[in-house]
Amino acid sequence: MSTVTRLAIAAAGAALLTACSADESAAPPTVDPVPSISSPVTESAGAAKPSGSPDLSATPQTVATGIEVPWGLAFLPDGSALVAERETGHIFQVRPGAAKKQVYTVPGVQPGGEGGLLGLALSGDWVYAYFTGADDNRIVRFKLTGGGDPEVIFKGLDRGSRHNGGRLAFGPDGMLYVGTGDAGEEPQAQDRDDPNGKILRLTPAGKAAPGNPWPGSPVWSLGHRNVQGLAWDAQGRMYGIEFGQDTWDEVNIIQPGKNYGWPEVEGKAGDAKFTDPIVQWRTDEASPSGAAVSGSTLYVAALKGERLWAVPLGGGTAQAELDGKYGRLRTVAVAADGSLWVTTSNSDGRGDPRDGDDRILRFPAR
Repeated sequence: MSTVTRLAIAAAGAALLTACSADESAAPPTVDPVPSISSPVTESAGAAKPSGSPDLSATPQTVATGIEVPWGLAFLPDGSALVAERETGHIFQVRPGAAKKQVYTVPGVQPGGEGGLLGLALSGDWVYAYFTGADDNRIVRFKLTGGGDPEVIFKGLDRGSRHNGGRLAFGPDGMLYVGTGDAGEEPQAQDRDDPNGKILRLTPAGKAAPGNPWPGSPVWSLGHRNVQGLAWDAQGRMYGIEFGQDTWDEVNIIQPGKNYGWPEVEGKAGDAKFTDPIVQWRTDEASPSGAAVSGSTLYVAALKGERLWAVPLGGGTAQAELDGKYGRLRTVAVAADGSLWVTTSNSDGRGDPRDGDDRILRFPAR
């Protein structure tokens, strides 16, 4: 499908939405039932299984304030967390009831536009970081103790003023999953030999993981515009969160080797060549970034939409939580005690900073 055709479809969809009544256009989106699929990943032994769901009606605890665009967040075994400050390359350790503490600065971070220090992930003593450097986006790993330069484990991802991807997450199989963006070059998303516009699956050392759909390739799935949310449910099913262009943002079930359509399609296409999302929103309702699963609910942090979407994985209706209360929401994560941590992103040049922004909020488990 040509860009002209795609834009025509988007325009037709916009006209249809305009024709709807106010009540119809504001109706919460319907979530397609999550299919039972044969997942190639399994839960790792000893993985934390939080009990209870987060209480989003409670007044949240403010874990930290005054962070300039907090992006990646990863929990340490002691219940504290590391958080990445996009604009400076600093990493802070934060914990409820204590002042934030700077514990590391990633060298070589070159912020600009949507780039900077982005995702974080942990594996054993290693901290993994995805960041925008002078010439590319890359992934490094390092230890907080012992000194030494970070080890570059993957490089050569195109950098851009937008669509740098950036989410890192270790899956239940112990492999490192990476959400990348198309860096503003749309055709890259459909090029299987280009790592941009993809979800990658790597070994902890940064190599193409065994069992990938194309041997020797790091690519796990393709046809993505800008992936900034990765999560798994208790059955090992993987979810990828996708920024749309003008019409539809998406939640996709990610399966190896599947094509999610960008830039040929946006949202549900009904085309057998592409895999449709299980739920979609208009871009002003979402612009989704982080994602986390608690029980049978997928929580999706929305930037432009300034809300937290609660997506029932058994099918039904997605519900908007925290609508407008805290501004733009970037990252959401579930701690081992079942609490839900949310970061704001009001100091990113697109929001309206509030007192204490940017902040990390903690909602207790019920």
